[in-house]
Amino acid sequence: MSIRLLPPNLVNQIAAGEVVERPASALKELVENAIDAGATRVDIVLNDGGRSLIVVTDNGCGMTSQELMVAVDRHATSKLPTDDLLEINYLGFRGEALPAIGSVARLTVTSRKPGTDSGWYVVVAGGRKDGPVPAPLPPGTRIEVRDIFFSTPARLKFLKSAQTELSYAVDAIERLAMAYPDISFSLTADGKQRLNLTAGLQQGDLFDSHLERLSVILGKEFGANAVPVAAEREGIKLFGYIGVPTFNRGNALAQYLFVNGRPVRDRLLAGAVRAAYQDFLAPNRHPYVVLFLELSQRDVDVNVHPAKAEVRFRDAGLVRGLMVGALKHALAEAGHRASTTVATGALGAFQAHSGLAGMRLPLGGNGYGGTHYGAAYAMQAPLEDGQGLAEGDSASSLFALAPSAPDTTPVEAVEADYRSHPLGVARAQVHETYIVAQTGDGIVIVDQHAAHERLVYERMKQSLDAGGISRQILLIPEVIELDEASAGRIAARAGELAELGLVLEAFGGNSIVVREVPALLGETDVIGLVKDLADDLAAVDDALSLKDRLGDVCGTLACHGSIRAGRRLNGAEMNALLRQMEVTPHAGQCNHGRPTYVELKLKDIERLFGRR
Repeated sequence: MSIRLLPPNLVNQIAAGEVVERPASALKELVENAIDAGATRVDIVLNDGGRSLIVVTDNGCGMTSQELMVAVDRHATSKLPTDDLLEINYLGFRGEALPAIGSVARLTVTSRKPGTDSGWYVVVAGGRKDGPVPAPLPPGTRIEVRDIFFSTPARLKFLKSAQTELSYAVDAIERLAMAYPDISFSLTADGKQRLNLTAGLQQGDLFDSHLERLSVILGKEFGANAVPVAAEREGIKLFGYIGVPTFNRGNALAQYLFVNGRPVRDRLLAGAVRAAYQDFLAPNRHPYVVLFLELSQRDVDVNVHPAKAEVRFRDAGLVRGLMVGALKHALAEAGHRASTTVATGALGAFQAHSGLAGMRLPLGGNGYGGTHYGAAYAMQAPLEDGQGLAEGDSASSLFALAPSAPDTTPVEAVEADYRSHPLGVARAQVHETYIVAQTGDGIVIVDQHAAHERLVYERMKQSLDAGGISRQILLIPEVIELDEASAGRIAARAGELAELGLVLEAFGGNSIVVREVPALLGETDVIGLVKDLADDLAAVDDALSLKDRLGDVCGTLACHGSIRAGRRLNGAEMNALLRQMEVTPHAGQCNHGRPTYVELKLKDIERLFGRR
């Protein structure tokens, strides 16, 4: 079998297979060229998801007729003036996009430089080019792609439906629009406008413009629940916005990462995001993240993937450390803040049920049902000695809703507290699980177990950082029977568990004896704790220390040391929990990413009852 050179058209089609995966990838290359040309406005028209027509028009620098003819040849570019692949200052630089698209579609490129009398166009179809020919056009460039993959019909079979291909195209433009809020973008599909993003620099600085653009693309909920990120280390800058942990979703599609303005899908960066959120989210939940990384072109290689979707960093450890540290700091700055969508979901659950319309309620004085009036009063304020009961109510039926011990705080102090504290003052405990507090402009409902779990967890981390977790000796050591594998895992990690405050040792056979437990846990179910830890250790790589998996182990310890649902709290205990939440980082969510409290504004409650 002899070796031969491939014909140019086949070479272009092979390149197209790498660069032009689908209409969206061709569109991305064309829009990147427009951005590189200095355009401040890019208009896009698609038909049939881009399969039959793609048109990209920009107001960039344009091309002369000579440049136009060279631009459709392979490896022709204006973006490597020094022939140095370590100095890539543009999104496109390979010079493959136009000839690759022209080899599998009918391509027309029309362009005009500012200050010239006329524009010019060139046609490329199936690899053959014709032109240049004079053409009327405002300064800028217009590229038209028709019948993509007409010369390679087998590729058409791998495309999805028109709607699916359109969704890929919209996603590609939205990603570029996130990185360039100073450029206006519009996208019209089959005669209907899908995107109309105006440049936002005139309304504030670049940082504000990014959030404005992101709120349009990702929705107002992102803007309301976004936390700013800004950090710099050794010449590397990181900025952007991330969602509070309780604002999350079931997949990672809402994570947008950019390196020097280039949208990328990078495992290192995605891993850094997971590491930063590991204390706050369950493994199957993912945060909203939009982050921009800027560094010297010589410290990042963007030439490792044909579609330029992956990058390689010179100092990957520095980049990862900067990201993890910056994201954790931003989350800590958010304090006890929880997602606004939690309250929205709660309000949705309060919708009136039609079945109540025909229900007859027992009436007491003033036309209110006696028991219902009493329960409402218990929600409003702690009761003492049956005060405030409606006629016919019994104290015993209401104290189940009120704190188990009276709150002796003066009324004046209580009134001042609920207006001055973000989480207000406790008014009642409901079902021995939820604390109802009154704030200056609404109410807060707190899950006492989830909230205390976060408080214990954060205190354990602080104690560990300060040199060790204090321990308490069990008066009678607890002997626990486990299966052989679990007992072996626990015994092998005994030294590391001791650093976390749990002192235990093998006790012959499959038994483990526990002698000391973390003092923070108080009275706890030692047997259940050790069994849960054994399950956690089964999922931990033997090469990792427990400090590396602090979230898993301390999370289990904190869960067992928390106030359980079903435990009655008095007014002082409830208010103490609220005050601790206000000063504890990340108190808006438990270790699994669930909200610890729901806040309902008074205006929203009034809407529920038709008062607004």
